[in-house]
Amino acid sequence: MGKNSKRDIPVFATPIIETHCHLDYLDAGELDATLARSRAVGVQRIITIAVSPGNLATVRNLTEYADDIWGTQGIHPHEAETYNDAVEHAVREGLRAERILAVGEIGLDYYYDNADRGVQRAVFERQLQLAVDTQLPVVIHTRSADEDTRSILQQFSGKLPRGGVIHSFTSGMALAEYCLAEGFMLGFNGITTFNRAENVREVVRATPIEQLLLETDAPYLTPVPYRGKTNAPFYLPFIAEQVAALKQLDVEALLAQAFNNSDRLFFAEKVPSTA
Repeated sequence: MGKNSKRDIPVFATPIIETHCHLDYLDAGELDATLARSRAVGVQRIITIAVSPGNLATVRNLTEYADDIWGTQGIHPHEAETYNDAVEHAVREGLRAERILAVGEIGLDYYYDNADRGVQRAVFERQLQLAVDTQLPVVIHTRSADEDTRSILQQFSGKLPRGGVIHSFTSGMALAEYCLAEGFMLGFNGITTFNRAENVREVVRATPIEQLLLETDAPYLTPVPYRGKTNAPFYLPFIAEQVAALKQLDVEALLAQAFNNSDRLFFAEKVPSTA
């Protein structure tokens, strides 16, 4: 069989938390099917991510759709030029919702440059201040902006009591080392399975298992062996297998640590302890 040959999704004994996806990109029928398939392979909780003024309320509504869906509130750097005082007020108010866990997805993206870089930086700083004010963790997007991301985080990391995650990490080792030293977690997804992503695999190997999260960023970045199809949380077991292999760990041990990391970062004050 070829490397990208399809195979059944593995099911492990350890539950999984999907820390980053976009459920609002699915219609209602797809949503129900996606949730059912995800639960069947052990995905116990799903965090769906806000990115724009137009989906802040949508994400909040999704968190009320099912008990295993949680969410965030924030404006993606692609949408930075939409940010104003009214949008900031909407984000701040949305962060009060019971099932909203973090400020995000926020950050910088100089690869696509969909918004002026100066505006991106200002909006990133304003939303980091929201995280400081609300004492919530942050979900950060950074692409081709390592130096400015580090410079801005240096102003805020000591003020963020809950820390956060650099999601879909594809940046350089220097930024990885800085973020890890500051206590941030790094999120890894299907990119870890891509042929030309050795730089990402190198960062996975260097990341302490206590600071590692699993995500899909669905519907994007579908892992091998289903690359080319629409991504979904139910493909997380393939990502777990790859990360476990890179860390030279049994996959159940990797999943247990990733679950604990996700729980500690996002749910410590939201989900009653089952211990």
